[in-house]
Amino acid sequence: MTKTNYNIQKIRSDFPILSRKVYDKPLVYFDNAATTQKPRCVIDRVKEIYTLKNSNIHRGVHYLSSQLTEEHENARGTTREFIHAEHSHEIIFTGGTTDSINLVAYSFGEKYVHEGDEIIISEMEHHANIVPWQMLCEKKNAKLQIIPMNEQGELQLEEYKKLISEKTRLVAVTQTSNTLGTINDVKRIIDIAHQQDVPVLVDGAQSIQHTKVDVQEMDCDFFVFSGHKIYGPTGIGVLYGKEKWLSEMPPYRTGGEMIRNVSFDKTTFNELPFKFEAGTPNYTGVVGLEEALKYISQIGLDQINAHEKNLLQYANKKFNDIEGFTTYGTSSNKISVISFLLKDIHHYDIGMVLDKMGIAIRTGHHCTEPTIRHFNIEGTARASLALYNTTEEVHKLYEALLKVQKMFG
Repeated sequence: MTKTNYNIQKIRSDFPILSRKVYDKPLVYFDNAATTQKPRCVIDRVKEIYTLKNSNIHRGVHYLSSQLTEEHENARGTTREFIHAEHSHEIIFTGGTTDSINLVAYSFGEKYVHEGDEIIISEMEHHANIVPWQMLCEKKNAKLQIIPMNEQGELQLEEYKKLISEKTRLVAVTQTSNTLGTINDVKRIIDIAHQQDVPVLVDGAQSIQHTKVDVQEMDCDFFVFSGHKIYGPTGIGVLYGKEKWLSEMPPYRTGGEMIRNVSFDKTTFNELPFKFEAGTPNYTGVVGLEEALKYISQIGLDQINAHEKNLLQYANKKFNDIEGFTTYGTSSNKISVISFLLKDIHHYDIGMVLDKMGIAIRTGHHCTEPTIRHFNIEGTARASLALYNTTEEVHKLYEALLKVQKMFG
């Protein structure tokens, strides 16, 4: 394991929930791919908005509205800096990753996808990056093409090259698998697509909290992520889109804020980014997300990444000593996610027994049924590790799994 100056105890003290007990046992939280816990600074920032500053933004001339409007737009700038977008108006606040993908599927699809066209996704996508494209293809009588993966859970990019054609209108692919932990070579995927002038959407829901993202260096056309997976509030997400696409795409939702003028004869739409932000914004979510991004930046993503790699290395060493332990997703380039099964024990039973020991994991297909079916299984148990987890907690999981085995004979 690599030595770091990572102050894990200080970081853990920032998260109030980590001090609680479950069934009279200290909470061990390994369900971070589903949602992360929130540091006190994020909780306090959201509380501050509701107790001292609450007001609808953009449309008010009074003090509270003006103050909160400024904070909201400052948060847009912070988000731009965090992913290194070129312009703040390329940052669209949404309800989350799913909402962001649906926005692109509808708006991009309305303008650019027609009968006989093709959309490319991969075999390891989350349902949120499958179903919107399926519905678009059904609506437009277009075709969905699938990038296959190998038994290590890695995309076969040579097969991907064969799928690109003059009919391809968009590629939508995850940067990191929530089930397998695989980190895809999205830069190469994008370069291949751009050689044919095909835009690419990158799902960053499982990458943004683990590693640095630079959308300009990556050269993606769209990038999406959720606040609650990067230690921020629920119900807030981000769509980054290159200005040239966002300017041409029609609005996804209509109503207040996204308009410039309305008459019964005609409506003209607002400028970016407000064109895609109809209705009262989730301003508490936005400023809470900003606080989370600042918190992450203060620790340093390089430091976080090194810590999580150490945890993964330690976990793999321990778990591989367990007889009948099978890992799904064995790429050498992956985040700290371990999907596994214990021989002859159902994943749901594993999760239920671990819960009684105070250990929270996820069981099932993880909203990636095609990925699970690739391995001819029904589901897995999944331990996903985060910046506040420790080797001691990993060891507790190791010992707990040995107890599970004994219980089931």
